[in-house]
Amino acid sequence: MMLTRRIGVLAGAAACLLAMAPSYAAHGPAAPANALRQTAPTVDPPAGRLRGVVEGDLRVFKGIPYAEPPVGPLRWRAPVPLARWHGVREAAAFGPACYQPEGPPSVYWERPMPMSENCLSLNIWAPANAHHAPVFFWIYGGALWGGASRDPLYDGAQLAERGIVVVSINYRLGVLGWLALPQLSAQSPQGVSGNYGLLDQIQALKWVRRNIGAFGGDPSNVTIAGESAGALSVMYLMVSPEARGLFAKGIVESGYMVSMPSLKVSRYGMPSAEQSGLQLAAALHAPNLAALRAIPPGKLTNAAAAARFGPWGTVDGHVFPHQMVTAFAKGEEARVPILAGFNSGEIRSLMILAPRAPASAAEYESVIRARYGDLAPQFLRLYPARDMEQSILATTRDALYGWTAERLVRRQTALGLPSYLYLFDHGYPAEDDAGLHGFHASELPFVFGTLDGTPPLWPKIPASAQQVALSQAMLDYWSSFARTGRPRAVHEPDWPAFGSRGAYMHFTNAPHPATHLMPGMYRLNESVVCRRWASRKEQWNWNVGLWSPKLPPMTAAARACARGGAGR
Repeated sequence: MMLTRRIGVLAGAAACLLAMAPSYAAHGPAAPANALRQTAPTVDPPAGRLRGVVEGDLRVFKGIPYAEPPVGPLRWRAPVPLARWHGVREAAAFGPACYQPEGPPSVYWERPMPMSENCLSLNIWAPANAHHAPVFFWIYGGALWGGASRDPLYDGAQLAERGIVVVSINYRLGVLGWLALPQLSAQSPQGVSGNYGLLDQIQALKWVRRNIGAFGGDPSNVTIAGESAGALSVMYLMVSPEARGLFAKGIVESGYMVSMPSLKVSRYGMPSAEQSGLQLAAALHAPNLAALRAIPPGKLTNAAAAARFGPWGTVDGHVFPHQMVTAFAKGEEARVPILAGFNSGEIRSLMILAPRAPASAAEYESVIRARYGDLAPQFLRLYPARDMEQSILATTRDALYGWTAERLVRRQTALGLPSYLYLFDHGYPAEDDAGLHGFHASELPFVFGTLDGTPPLWPKIPASAQQVALSQAMLDYWSSFARTGRPRAVHEPDWPAFGSRGAYMHFTNAPHPATHLMPGMYRLNESVVCRRWASRKEQWNWNVGLWSPKLPPMTAAARACARGGAGR
């Protein structure tokens, strides 16, 4: 998830947006060691023998390492596969989270948790009788700064009870996961650096392909899924050649197809990733890699956040050959079905992403006309001055999350792949009373069936039949999509593919199929992004509306982008 008007400010705001900043204790008391040994399931995948735990009709394995610890000389290197271990490894407890800065109190805030640089682990929930079952591979959100697979929101039990194998992973965050430097590039066989957090995700997918059969999973039917930065990661995986063939479907919840820094050159108003890394090293008074690697991980992470380091995927010609927008325009993304959507109140819990309303409606209109030029009439129809507060929230929501979701399903539909769009517009009393109707990530407890697993400051979800029924429907839709590529739910309406009618599912108090989501929203934002992309002078992210620079003119390249033609 994103956090500021410019890339350099991201880290300072990330503390507010450690979306789904993890919670951190396993549910319930630990079983006695003797009881665990007597009843615990054991599996023997190629990685090595594992002893897990039984939870109802599920076999659960937690804290499984999928790569060598990225410590010492392996800090800021691609993950190294583990050799098969000897003996039986206990897999009854979650591994520590990857290092991340502590966030201030918010709806996402959680209690302190165990953290370690040795954090590359995954967890598996598998039906006891699973055989060739679909695999749901979950990537947490948190601005690429925070999050952990041990968060109770992400408990995979209820999804697994629907006959699928659920995997959740940890991956490196912040400066430890996304730093690029000329010295690091020089050490790489490919001459690149950065993107270590994504390479972790790819290594975890390779581990799943090699090992998941021992847990009853089908390595040829893996759905990658994530929310916020996890959804961004799904899109990163879709456009990275390094991840090709490792998954069959994707789920993108509140994703954002924003601009990315290039490794060695300044583009789109951003410094190169290597230049940002050099600036951080100077701020930390670290003259070389040895000095950087000598800084303790917790101190390094907090110092990088304080210095406003921005963790992003880097266009390096290897992990990412192009910007995401370019890859999708060229049709170079993974050709897989997609389920994508966003929430009606995304920005209500992320007010740092929205500018303050001006003093008058006349001033609002004047700024918009000056910034948007020939697109101003279209903008003001969608986001009128008569309700500036709501228009400002909707402007940022649509530019980041709404446009991205619709762009994804449009692009995959154009490739002949059935793809599905949704709007999560559900509220309940505590949420609505707090002014947070449909806030960012509010769909997660319903997707996972973890209505009682939310953080302490999250508006409490009532234990009512209506909330449970909505959650059961979403569990069905998500698990059905993972199984077959078609979202279906018991006793609920069929979810039509986006197709030529622009179909989507509207989740209010219940799911309702509809067509033509927010007419004009996609067209406006596509025009804005394509003009910026074609000019190569300006980022596209949350610098919209009152924060927008003057838009570049429409050019032939921008028109080709908007039509989905070849990019550059």
